[in-house]
Amino acid sequence: MKVVFDCRYTRIGRHDGISRYTASLVAELAKLHDVTMLISDRAQLDMLPALPWAMASAPTSVREPLVALQVNALKPDIVFSPMQTMGSFGRRYRLVLTVHDLIYYRNRTPPRDLPAFVRGLWRLYHLAWWPQRALLNRADAVVAVSHTTRDLIARHRLTRRPVYVVPNAPQVPPDVPSTPRQAPATKSLVYMGSFMPYKNVETLVRATQLLPGYELHLMSKVSDVQRERLTAAAPRATLVFHDGASDAEYFAALRDATALVTASLDEGFGIPVVEAMRVGTPAVISDIPIFREIGADAAVYADPHDASSFARAVRALEAPGEWAARSALSVERASAYTWAGSASALLGALTEVESAGTAKASA
Repeated sequence: MKVVFDCRYTRIGRHDGISRYTASLVAELAKLHDVTMLISDRAQLDMLPALPWAMASAPTSVREPLVALQVNALKPDIVFSPMQTMGSFGRRYRLVLTVHDLIYYRNRTPPRDLPAFVRGLWRLYHLAWWPQRALLNRADAVVAVSHTTRDLIARHRLTRRPVYVVPNAPQVPPDVPSTPRQAPATKSLVYMGSFMPYKNVETLVRATQLLPGYELHLMSKVSDVQRERLTAAAPRATLVFHDGASDAEYFAALRDATALVTASLDEGFGIPVVEAMRVGTPAVISDIPIFREIGADAAVYADPHDASSFARAVRALEAPGEWAARSALSVERASAYTWAGSASALLGALTEVESAGTAKASA
């Protein structure tokens, strides 16, 4: 079975969520089976493992609907893409696409780093379900990164194809201990994520204002407008803007923190939550289905529409023995998510799809 892995969504210089999913998953998959990476820029190789590779046009190119005509030359048996938008017209191979979330059907503001014409198409794409159905039904199978997303795909009847779950996993540096602890080093809260509206960061800022003595560390890059908006939302809150922390700074802050916090209204997974739990830091998070799935009984849940609910959840960790118990539960829960396990699940899915296609062709 010749496998081509679409790595064209890999960022240059620094991973985002899908880029890290791509690089981590292809590295582990290659330990189990031969893989050829598909890239669109040689600079992407700096962010990817040393594996065989081939070039194709960029996924944001106007040539994307016909990219299969380029991929056919590689003569793959099956192609896996970590997105659902890979072109499929004229393909001569099995194709497995990925759905990370359905966030933008309810929150239609597209990511700001996309080209203007792509943002326009993004908005149009999410105005109705039929474009998603058309893309997914042109594939042979679909991967979801969580059971929650898989269930949403079924609820909205987005595909007739089989859907497999290949979850995300934390990428913790080897020098960062993944062990439970007895007490936090500081009264600090850590937020890692964007400042898009559905992330609902204002609730965290207002909750911090209700927690004298606590600091809220906002790790991601932030614009001047966003900084001013958040500062104005709770003038008495102690906010620390890191404006784009390195991995070393981020994990150091996590290990020292009382909790990782997120008041997100919608997610497809929640990598920062699992990263925090993996290093023994409890997570105080929105009470939404995806966080219940990944946090289970380790996390502390709060109403994302109520800052006082988040403040109470943080205070609950101050009860004798509570923080230490949550730290131990967090490490145990996070151990369920590894890239090796995800790669094994993906290989199983690819093998099953290829076998079903071969059987159908010979029938």
